[in-house]
Amino acid sequence: MPSKVSPVPPQKSEAIPLSVPTITSSAWIYMQQCLDSGWVSSAGPFVTDFEKAVADRAGVAHAVAMSSGTAALHLALKSVGVQTGDLVIVSNLTFVASANAIRHAGADPIFIDAEPHYWQMDPVKLEAYLTEHTQIKEGVCVQKSSGRIVRTLLPVHILGMCCEMDKIVSIAKRFHLSVVEDAAEAVGVRYKGQPAGTFGDAGVFSFNGNKVVTSGGGGVMVTSDKSKADRVRYWSTQSKNDEVEGIHNEVGFNYRMTNLQAALGLSQMEALDDFLQIKRKNAARYADLLKDIPNLTLMPVPSSTESTFWLYTILLPVGTTLPRRKKLIEFFRLKNIQTRPFWHPLHGLPPYRGCDATSTEVSEDLYVRGLSLPSSVSLTQRQIVACVETLKEGLSHI
Repeated sequence: MPSKVSPVPPQKSEAIPLSVPTITSSAWIYMQQCLDSGWVSSAGPFVTDFEKAVADRAGVAHAVAMSSGTAALHLALKSVGVQTGDLVIVSNLTFVASANAIRHAGADPIFIDAEPHYWQMDPVKLEAYLTEHTQIKEGVCVQKSSGRIVRTLLPVHILGMCCEMDKIVSIAKRFHLSVVEDAAEAVGVRYKGQPAGTFGDAGVFSFNGNKVVTSGGGGVMVTSDKSKADRVRYWSTQSKNDEVEGIHNEVGFNYRMTNLQAALGLSQMEALDDFLQIKRKNAARYADLLKDIPNLTLMPVPSSTESTFWLYTILLPVGTTLPRRKKLIEFFRLKNIQTRPFWHPLHGLPPYRGCDATSTEVSEDLYVRGLSLPSSVSLTQRQIVACVETLKEGLSHI
């Protein structure tokens, strides 16, 4: 196989973005209502309606909308008792926001490798780490080497799939850990019939612009525990005790979602089922077109999970190097097609070097070989074919 990109630059075609929102007609109506009413900031009826729509979809009693998924993760961790100096166990292969939220809460992460088949947190490595490196003292999980409390488990559901939450929750109970699910990429995902984000003490969804459904930017914490929801709502509105007199009894955060964001988010939630039908159809089309390309690993479709295929992702052949994968992404770019790799494993990022971690070889291999293809709801069948043909061409040129 040649080692260099073809000296003849590929011809640009129409732009095919990685993941962009599909705006429905109701969005324009709801946004206009916000503007006409003057309710555009961090209060208003659409915030309440959006929270209810998310809670109903998840099948839980409470949802609190915030300005970002990271903000929601921060306060979800705070709500389960994470304190300065604690340790929180988190997936190693995920977007950096998951680890950043742990640091915002004053804690440090412990990174658990991905498992090789479905790319989610590895429950075997999780259990092995806890068995070897922690002990229970007075009902609390404590890291043997440091004496620090391991407070919480933060599994991250990536790419529109789901961690093996039955196994993970069982392990968490044995080791006296609370569970906060980072379900940022898992709106609409179900694991063994239950919505992602609802297995632990709290779950967090993201509604960033590139997600299946978006509020432009925003996140929502869901929980069945009213006291947690009430505390998070209080903290997220600057811990306001008396709005008129300006009384604030705790340090709070300016994390609330605006009415404008919620109006867009509500219109998106109303279209979620239609969006998921399209996403699943497109994923099946990708799989059909890609299945005959030698040595590719297609996106897994675990029988336990109703995936949303947020980003349709493949693994390049075993032995692919990082420079070769980068050349392929550049080849797509020259064709005006946006692709992206997995996230850099978190244990190797400068802010987190030195944090405890399991073996990380699976995360590292997925980072080198992973490639996410365009996955917008608006993606056409012709564009899917163009992406597959570009992949074939690129593989033959690098």
